[in-house]
Amino acid sequence: MARGSSQRKKQSATDKQKAKKPLDGQPKSMVIRIGAQEVGSSVSQLVQDVRHVMEPDTAVRLKERRANKLKDYTVMAGPLGVTHLLLFSRSESGNTNLRLARTPRGPTLHFRVENYSLCKDIIKSMRHARSGANDFLVAPLLVMNNFITSDTAREELGDKAPPKHLEKLVTDMFQGLFPPIQPHTTPLHTIKRVLLLNREPPSEENGSCTISLRHYAITTKITGVPKALRRLYAAEKLIGSKEKKKSALPNLGKLEDVADYMLDPSAAGYTSASDTEADTDAEVEVTAPVRQKVLSRREKERLKNGDDPATAHMRARGSKPRVEKRAVKLVELGPRMKLRLTKVEEDVCGGKIMWHEFVTKSKAEVQELEKKWAQRNKEKEERRRIQKENVEKKRKEKAEKGGADGEGEEDEDEDMEDFDDYDLDDDVWQDEADAGEGGEDEEMEE
Repeated sequence: MARGSSQRKKQSATDKQKAKKPLDGQPKSMVIRIGAQEVGSSVSQLVQDVRHVMEPDTAVRLKERRANKLKDYTVMAGPLGVTHLLLFSRSESGNTNLRLARTPRGPTLHFRVENYSLCKDIIKSMRHARSGANDFLVAPLLVMNNFITSDTAREELGDKAPPKHLEKLVTDMFQGLFPPIQPHTTPLHTIKRVLLLNREPPSEENGSCTISLRHYAITTKITGVPKALRRLYAAEKLIGSKEKKKSALPNLGKLEDVADYMLDPSAAGYTSASDTEADTDAEVEVTAPVRQKVLSRREKERLKNGDDPATAHMRARGSKPRVEKRAVKLVELGPRMKLRLTKVEEDVCGGKIMWHEFVTKSKAEVQELEKKWAQRNKEKEERRRIQKENVEKKRKEKAEKGGADGEGEEDEDEDMEDFDDYDLDDDVWQDEADAGEGGEDEEMEE
C-alpha cells in the first residue's frame, strides 16, 4: 500500500548535498594500499583516516585486492576523472612510504612516513572529542606554512639549500589536491575543516623537505554576549528548524521571569568574564547570514517609497550588513603524519628521477641517464608504430575475407585499448630501473 502524502519522506539538505555531482575539472583522489592487507592493520587504518581527510572527492569505500597492480589503478583513473593517487606501501625493512602522483603524466613525490598517529589515538587523548558527519561534506581548507625558503635563509644554508624548483613543485602538488576557494564568493560557514601543512626548516636531521600534517575541525561561537543569552539565541534557531533536541532548550518553567534566567540571583547580577569574553587572538568579525522575508509587490512599493513605517526596519537592515564577532576554535580530528621527501620522478611511479635526497650524480652521469631515457622513449615509439601497423594489417585481412566493417573497427579499438593500457615492455623497463636504482633505495631505506 502506497504511503500518503503526509508520510512521504522529504529530502533533507544533507541528502541534497550528497546528491550533487562534482564539477568538471575538480580534483579527485584515490588513497590506495599497495599490497592490500600486507601493509598491516595500522597502515590500513591510516589509509582509511587519510580517505576521510580527502573527502568528499575521493573513493572512501575503495577495496583493494592483493592481485591488483598499480597499472590497474592508473588505467581506471582517466575514465573516473581521478587526478591524484596517494599510494601507501610498506618496505621489507618496515618503513612506511607514501607516493603522491599526479595522473596521467606525473610527477610523483616519494615520501617516507617518519611517524604517524591514527584518529582513534587522538580521540582517546582528547577530553571532548568531536564527531560531526556534516564536516566532511565540503573539502577542507588547505593552509601551508614555510614551503618557500626565504632569501636570507637560503644564503645561510649555502649549497645545502633546497632547489627552488623543488619547493615550487611540492607546493603545486599539494595545492592541486583540493579545489580552490574563492574568498569573495565562498560562504565562510561552509568551511568546516582545515588541513595544516607545516614544513620544518631544512637541516641535516629534517632533510630538504619534511612536512608535518595536522587535520582540524573548525568550530565558532558568538562572543561578547553572556552564556545564557547564547543559549536563548540557539534555542530560537532550534525552534525555527525541524530538529528535535529538547536538551538544548533552557528550562524556564520554574522561573517567574526571564530576567531570573539572564541574571543569576546567586551571582548577585554579575557574570563571570569567562562567560562573555574570549581570547582576542581567536576572535574574527564575519558578516552574519540574514534571512530575508519574501515581499509582495505592494510591500516592495511601500518599502521603496518609505510610506509604511512597519518596513522601516527592513530598509535599515538591508542597507548595512550585520557584522558579528565569533570565536574560532580548532578541534583536532586526526590523523597526524610527519613526511620526509626522498625522491621526485617525472612520470607516474616509473619515470626519470628529477631529484633524490640521498643520491647526487655528476653532470656526466646525468647526461648518460638522459641518453638512456631518450633511447627508451625511442624504442617505445617504435613498438607503438609496429603495433599500429599490425592492427591495420589485421583489419585489412578481415575486410578481404568479407568481415563486417563494424566488427573490424571494434577489433581495432580493442587491440589499441589493450596496447595503450598495458605495454609488454613496461615491466622490463621497470625491472631494469629498479635494478639500476637498487643502491639508491637501500641508502634511502637506511
